[in-house]
Formats: sequence, C-alpha cells, structure tokens
Amino acid sequence: MSENLLINITPQETRVALIFQGAVQELHIERTLSRGLVGNIYLGKVVRVLPGMQSAFIDIGLERAAFLHVADIWDARPQEGSSNAPLTPIEKLLFDGQAIIVQVIKDPIGTKGARLSTQISIAGRMLVFLPQDTHIGISQKIENEAEREALRSKVQRLQQADEKGGFIVRTMAEDASDEDLKADVDYLRRTWATITQLGKTQPPTTLLYQDLNLAQRVLRDFVNEETENIQVDSRENYLMLQEFGRHYMPSVLPKLQHYTGERPLFDLYGVEEEIERALGRRVDLKSGGYLIVDQTEAMTTIDVNTGSFVAGRNFDDTIFKTNLEAAHAIARQLRLRNLGGIIILDIIDMENEEHKTAVLSELNKALSRDRTKLSVSGFSALGLVEVTRKRTRESLAHVLCETCPACNGKGQVKTARTICYEILRELLREAKQFNPREFRIMASQVVVDMFLEEESQHLAMLGDFIGKPISLQVENVFHQEQYDIILM
Repeated sequence: MSENLLINITPQETRVALIFQGAVQELHIERTLSRGLVGNIYLGKVVRVLPGMQSAFIDIGLERAAFLHVADIWDARPQEGSSNAPLTPIEKLLFDGQAIIVQVIKDPIGTKGARLSTQISIAGRMLVFLPQDTHIGISQKIENEAEREALRSKVQRLQQADEKGGFIVRTMAEDASDEDLKADVDYLRRTWATITQLGKTQPPTTLLYQDLNLAQRVLRDFVNEETENIQVDSRENYLMLQEFGRHYMPSVLPKLQHYTGERPLFDLYGVEEEIERALGRRVDLKSGGYLIVDQTEAMTTIDVNTGSFVAGRNFDDTIFKTNLEAAHAIARQLRLRNLGGIIILDIIDMENEEHKTAVLSELNKALSRDRTKLSVSGFSALGLVEVTRKRTRESLAHVLCETCPACNGKGQVKTARTICYEILRELLREAKQFNPREFRIMASQVVVDMFLEEESQHLAMLGDFIGKPISLQVENVFHQEQYDIILM
C-alpha cells in the first residue's frame, strides 16, 4: 500500500494531507502568525543582572527582554556527586553585555517576556539531543525494563568515545533499527555543530535555531517506506525542502515533487471537501450507516448507527457488517480530526460473542496505522469501547473553528416562538416598572415575522393589557436569540 503526502503552502499557513488508499487519512495545519517561540535558540545579550532576584534580563531581539532565572542556568548547577550543594550565584556567572546561548522554554504572555534556559535540547525524530548532558534517558512511556535497557545500550553503541552529549530516547524509537537511530544521531549532532558555529560568528540577538516548520517536519517524521511521493505546490518551498533533504535526509529526494498543475493541489485530491466533512457531526458510511461524532471538553463520543443499511441474512448480520465498516471509519476520523484524550465508542449492540471479538480485532487493526500512541479497552458491561489517544496538538475543529456566538457552544438555539414568549414576559416586567409612551421590540427577521403572523393575537392582547402601543423593528445583525426592548 502506498502513501502520498500533499503539502499546500501559502504565506499565511502550511497544510499537509496524508493520502492512503485514495482517502485523506491525516490533516496537519500550521499558521504563520501562531508559531510559538518555544524551542528557539538565540545568541542573547545580557541586559541586566539582578542579584537580589537571582535572575537576569536577556535581549534576544524581541519587543521585551526575556527572563533567565539562576535555576535555569546549566553552569549554576552543582557538579555530580555534590547534589546538595547550593546553586552558584548568578552574579558570578553573568555580567552586563555578555553574549550567551539560550533557548526559549516559555512564550511571552501579556506583559511578561519569554522565559529562557541555557540547558539546550534539540528534538529529532526518535531522540532528543542534550549537548551539555552526559546521560542517556529513556521516555517514561516505554515501561518494559528490558526494552529500556536494550534501547539505552543501542544508543550508547552509536556514540563515539570522544563525542560529548546525552540523549533522551523517545517512544518512536521503540521499533527503530540501528540505521534509523544512527541517522537521527548524525542529524542532531550536525544541527548542534551549526548552532555553535553560528554562535561564534553572529552578533548578539541572532536567532541560531528554530524548530522545523511543518513542511520540514513532514520529511523528518512522516516519510517512510510506504511513501510514494511528496508533492509541494510552492516552488520556493520545494527548493528549500530539496536543500533540507540533501543535507539531512538524502533518501527522500527521489520522492519529492513540485506540483505545477492548474487546479489547486488540495482540490485535485478532494482535500477541501474532506476538511468540510471533518468539521461536521455526521460521517456517512458507504453501506448507508453513519457515525455521529460529538467532541466535548471532557471526552469525545462516537455513536454508530445502521441508518438505511439492510443486508445479510438477518438483523444480526446487518449490525455486524455495519460495526466492521464503522471500525475503519472511526480509526480514520481519529487521525483526520486529531481527536485526543478519552474517546467513547457506542458500537451497536451485538449478542454474538464472535462478532464482538471480530469487531474489536478489526478496530485494533485499523488503529495500528495511527502514529499517535493510543490504547483500546474491551467492551464494557454497557457495550461501550473506551479508547485513549495521546493529545499531540489541537484538534482540527479547535484549529479551524470557534464557539458559535449564537448558541455559545450548545449546538442549538431557542425557537422563534420561544423568543417571542420571552419578549412578551419581558414587556410585562418593563410595563410594571416604567411608563414610556411606546415600547419598541428590536429582534431578528424570523422573530418579527412570528409576531406579525402566528403570535400577532398574543402581542395585541398584551398591548391592550398594558395600555401602551408596541412596535416592531427588524435588526438584521441580531441572531435568532438576540433581542432588545426600547422605551420610547
């Protein structure tokens, strides 16, 4: 089975779609204005040292000076074997005007500048390089002790005797070959060598390193043996990716292509339509069944329904076939929408235990392609399946959408008739407190129409009861639940 990667690049954003078996399986979006600074490495300039606060302000070229505390200075820490010793005072480590290599560990927030550290870490595909450290750490998510020791030994073997620096082994390295790990080690060491060289030749406040943009991370993290081609619709970025691949990943160059067709790349493969569908609640299955996806703050629920699907020798067969198809659709939707956290699957009830086992097996098989770590429980007493999927980034809906101003996230609005009755009650309250010449109702077109037609009698009765004229005014900017009562 082959995969295709589509990279659509504009000045404002980069979008990546992974196509497998002719369908969009993953979507990744990175917007230029929302790229953070965390991970960036700068050659900073010490502006002011504050011994009383054991901190310093560092100019890294931003609007506000960044903040560096003594606890985040690598050289201030005690040497090995003296862990109880106090930190070296900051005034003995830094002085005004000093150039220092720092990494951003927290973005600027409000009036506060960025937070910095001098302990550098550079992330690769399977490893994180710690140039100043010496130990090899293993991700806590790799729990098997034998596997942890095997990975530690494997990385140690790849180190030359005279090479300095430590590593943290990421979960992606669990099944990595020696060649893959060696390639990651070489890439990280070359990156650090470039940073240190720039630190010696560039003026202070220079950005020495920025974590890879989305297009570059595609080459680093997504490309594998199944990848058939990588199409980029921007010539400038195609050349940039070629240069990046030539230096760090020569094996991807034959797969890299510049798309020059007249039709937009995402239109050609139907990605735009898929994005629209991925923002909706309902997902139609080919058989006629469908899924309902509801994303909440605490969890996501996916409900499976047979819809118009009728097949098989009996109703049990219809349910079984719907659930089998739904298993693949669910796995795809998790990747496509990037749903994370707790996901509850309300699969159609099955009496046959063999059918349950087959559906669960099909679900696990479909989820095995997911590059994000997840776990699947068996059927609960209520027939529900619980999936937990690691949150790696914001879901597609959170990136592209915001809470509806009309319903405030409820997903529904009050009917025009309900609003009419609210207005009538409000008019009665106002009439008891004030004595205006006239009441004017300002509301949306649909509410005013309701008052002029079906609710005209009730409005007239209230006008007679309070003894004041009531007029109507359409406000096109008002949504259905919005209204105002003006005292004339």
